[in-house]
Amino acid sequence: MAYSHTNSKGTTYYLHTKKSMTSTGKERTLFYFSKELKEGEALDAVPAGYEVAEMKTGMLVLKKVAEKAEVAS
Repeated sequence: MAYSHTNSKGTTYYLHTKKSMTSTGKERTLFYFSKELKEGEALDAVPAGYEVAEMKTGMLVLKKVAEKAEVAS
């Protein structure tokens, strides 16, 4: 089952991923949300270390989770 998220405006989006090559020849993983479910690119869950955030316009984005700095006692 593909991961879906409904924004504050009531629109449901599905999380997808695809591989892309940079101009230097390195492979890069892109994450994006789409209103339509695309087979082969849909993800079942949010990747580890990321969280879903909503912009003021209602567009959904993935943000890296900030690691908590431990305080030495």
